[in-house]
Amino acid sequence: MKLPVYNLTGQPVEEMEAADEIFKVRVKPAVLHSVLVAQQAREREPWAHTKTRGEVRGGGRKPWRQKGTGRARHGSIRSPIWKGGGVTFGPRNVRHYHLKINRTERRLATRMALSARVKEKALYVLQQFSFAEPKTKLLVSLLGALPQAPRTWLILTPGRHLGVMRMGRNLRQVSVQRAEDVSVKDIVNRQAVITTVEGIRKLETLLKKK
Repeated sequence: MKLPVYNLTGQPVEEMEAADEIFKVRVKPAVLHSVLVAQQAREREPWAHTKTRGEVRGGGRKPWRQKGTGRARHGSIRSPIWKGGGVTFGPRNVRHYHLKINRTERRLATRMALSARVKEKALYVLQQFSFAEPKTKLLVSLLGALPQAPRTWLILTPGRHLGVMRMGRNLRQVSVQRAEDVSVKDIVNRQAVITTVEGIRKLETLLKKK
């Protein structure tokens, strides 16, 4: 398939050939959903944490003697049935929410997410990130000049590009990262993707079928 290539003024200047197996894949919502849920689950951190009776302070002494008081027998004031005692089956911070996902399925879902952006005409390919200087206003000008003007953007650079990172870090609606690190969550959470011809080649190398 062919993708239009834009210059830094937002004008289409040429076309490039892109691999159909990466950018023209049939989108299956079930596959996208399962991978997206797995990637979001990996970011969850268990904050809630309760102490068991063995971790609560105090309670070493028997509250009262076993027999003869007329009261129920107890061995420790840190028993779960006492106020201030340990908690039975409470939440623990050792829990993890990781879901297993196969590499093949993850790559397929990434190809689907990119194909969906191509179908929506929300994947923009630039010749290169050759800005005169790393100024945020130059990036804002480019984003405003591109067709359709989405509200949120994912910029994928071939390798680490400090200049583009510096230009986009002050814009809440812009996320900048390496093309090699792209994930389904990154693509789905942004309305449009911007990369370069070299970035497209990086994605093809990364996501090709093996």
